Amino acid sequence: MTEPISSSSTSPQVRHFGFLLLHSYSMIAFANALEVLRMANLLSGQRLYTWTVATGDGSVVPASNGLSVEKPGVLADLDACDLVFVCGGVEVQKAIGGAVLQDLRRRAARGQALGGLCTGTHALAEAGVINGYRCAVHWENLSALREACPKVRFALEVFVVDRDRVTASGGIAPLHLMLHLVRTHHGNKLAMAISEQFIIDRVRDQSEQQRLPKPEFVGPGYEHLIEATELMAANIEEPLALSEIAEATGVSLRQLERLFHRYHDVTPAQHYMALRLRRARELLAHTSAPIMQITVACGFQTASHFCKAYRAQFGHSPSDHRRHGGKRGMVHLNAELCPVESKRRAPRAATGDMPLRLSSDASSIGNAVVAGVTV
Repeated sequence: MTEPISSSSTSPQVRHFGFLLLHSYSMIAFANALEVLRMANLLSGQRLYTWTVATGDGSVVPASNGLSVEKPGVLADLDACDLVFVCGGVEVQKAIGGAVLQDLRRRAARGQALGGLCTGTHALAEAGVINGYRCAVHWENLSALREACPKVRFALEVFVVDRDRVTASGGIAPLHLMLHLVRTHHGNKLAMAISEQFIIDRVRDQSEQQRLPKPEFVGPGYEHLIEATELMAANIEEPLALSEIAEATGVSLRQLERLFHRYHDVTPAQHYMALRLRRARELLAHTSAPIMQITVACGFQTASHFCKAYRAQFGHSPSDHRRHGGKRGMVHLNAELCPVESKRRAPRAATGDMPLRLSSDASSIGNAVVAGVTV
């Protein structure tokens, strides 16, 4: 084992995450999220994260693969958490009971940060606690939820952090979400060390979209949207006029606008600008190219226009991004996920300080103690 990677603070803030498991939850989504926290503790040599696992009534519920976590806590055990993730899976509608929905509304009312992994976002939507928020959910549920919950801004991204709501689409997306949180809390060095331990060759950020199925399974006109998006991505340095893109994809400019609004909830111009700015952010993060060179490479005529657009999109300037290693513009998350100083009782079951066991003849996923640190 290499030397521990120190946190940015000598006495780092311990963050407590909760996981509410619904019946037939996705084990891959849950385990990917949890393992990042465990590895962050291990590699840092510090107790950066703890966790509590619970179910609606404290009973053991199986994941979609038949495995289950032994001795989960009850809903009240999640009260001490800074952020509670709802973990969903297949047939999520059947798994959402009235007690869970009422509990989520109570947590939202008291200002607790909430999240959803895989179809756990469905529970948040049904509880009405993500109205007005941008959220991620697995693509299989995307169209149906957009129809059923018009007040929620469902996005195509792999994961979304919007104020005090944190959602990931499914599969390994929670791993990338947690790496994003670790980077926000403790810097890029620790996040990259975790990705290396897990042999991840590419860390995805919240600007990246899920790979969606073939257009015929999404909705009418989606194939034109794909063509338009591909044209935009291929013409970053010398942006095309929107009329040219519409003509090339065989639709009118008005129809193109309708398609972008339907599937992306933005105008074509906004989407094109976001693509160019995300490319700029990649160049800032992964190259030493001067800002003026990045300005030209991303299709901006002047550095002042580029800097103004970049600040509007990300909340900080390109030079600030490079100076601070990409950690600027994440103040909402740092503020929202800080432990609340209140008289909360200690959680009593399945926390980051206790073993987490799997039944159904599976090997236990437990916490080791290295140099006195729970990991």
